[in-house]
Amino acid sequence: MKKKLFLFLFATSVIFSSCFKDLDDEEQFASVEEIQDFIYRGLNFFYLYKADTPELANDAFASEDEKNNFISSYDSPQALFDYLKSSQDRFSILVDNYIELENALNGVTLNHGMEFGLVKYPDNGGNVFGYVRYILPNSSASSTSLVRGNIFNTIDGQQLTEDNFSSLLEPETYTIGLATFDGTTVTPTNETATLTKSQYSENPIQIAKTFTIDNMKIGYLMYNAFTAEYDSQLNAAFAQFQADGITDLVLDLRYNGGGSVRTATYLAGMITGQNTGQIFYTEQWNEDRQAEYSEYGPFVSSFEGGEPINSLNLGRVYVLTSGRTASASELIINGLSPYITVNQVGGTTTGKFQASFLLYDAPAPGFSKSQANLGHTYAMLPLVFKTANANGVTDFVDGLVPDFPLNEDYSNLGTLGEIDEPLLALALNDILPTPIPLRTSFNVLEEVSESKANSPLYQIMIAEH
Repeated sequence: MKKKLFLFLFATSVIFSSCFKDLDDEEQFASVEEIQDFIYRGLNFFYLYKADTPELANDAFASEDEKNNFISSYDSPQALFDYLKSSQDRFSILVDNYIELENALNGVTLNHGMEFGLVKYPDNGGNVFGYVRYILPNSSASSTSLVRGNIFNTIDGQQLTEDNFSSLLEPETYTIGLATFDGTTVTPTNETATLTKSQYSENPIQIAKTFTIDNMKIGYLMYNAFTAEYDSQLNAAFAQFQADGITDLVLDLRYNGGGSVRTATYLAGMITGQNTGQIFYTEQWNEDRQAEYSEYGPFVSSFEGGEPINSLNLGRVYVLTSGRTASASELIINGLSPYITVNQVGGTTTGKFQASFLLYDAPAPGFSKSQANLGHTYAMLPLVFKTANANGVTDFVDGLVPDFPLNEDYSNLGTLGEIDEPLLALALNDILPTPIPLRTSFNVLEEVSESKANSPLYQIMIAEH
């Protein structure tokens, strides 16, 4: 069975009952029991960790009535879903609105254009401050004076804390209170900026440029999501790297939570080119599905539509990472490692190696939208298989550890794409004969969340089947 695989990051949604109109404009409402039966059927059929939950075993119930009584004993779809999940599952989700989810899969989200991280104060007293990572063009944030490195510590006048940041960041419009951070103390400046969310499609190619340093040509690509709609633009960036004659590449995935594994496969071919047809990744399913569904993903030399891939044929690559690097980004690192030298620079990654199908309330094995129950808009993203590289490496639950570790300094982030930006400088210092001065002594603080955590695309690897 041929599958087109996609890896995405998803945010957990709060579950409410919902409905929509059918073709005759007659509202149909599904019962809680119907929705919960769908959840059970989907997990029983596809769930990667099915063996961890005794009630999901094929012989768990003596009769259909006994199974139905078990399903209906839970007072909400979310409660049943949470019970059936394995304790080792950090990523499976249930959503009540697959229409919103489908929009996100197409790259359209509600966004004000300020991408940020949230960090605990150094005193660990419970307060949190935000730092601006980058600003998206033609967004609400782009009409303000906000830039990378700005600090904020309040929303609508309220101090951000570990307990309230999620609720404070929910409104479509809010005002942030700016501050400074010297590495120890957060000091308000009394300046503010008001941001309004709107439908936005982000081009993941943030920066693509070539440096000429010490007579060496070094490519730099900051790539923030594996979004299939921009595959041709990504290929064009590598055509320019080819034309520039680069001999080394620094791939910046520090804020990249994932996306399409097909795009990841294309990117792997752009970096290499000498491994066409060899294994980029393999799949490991539950015992019931392994024989029928398991495939491997090979390196390819062209897009599915026929567009040739612009390959650099590199023998090594430098990848900038952080704790927000996940999913398809980790697949690039893990999948390339058996073939070329992958120098990982920055922080330890998330540890996301499983994929999910988008399952609608429809008959197995398709669980397809075309046959979905029209009485609700619930959908499910259970983990269905693990990815492994050609050497069988998988289960890196604690993330991929950098070869050259360095955290970001929130008091001095540097300018993305400039050679003295700390993570890029650290990579360049392993490439160049002349080192770039680098600051490595500063407070290492804990990040608690980020702007993309409020998106429907957060920390789920999804595969279309």
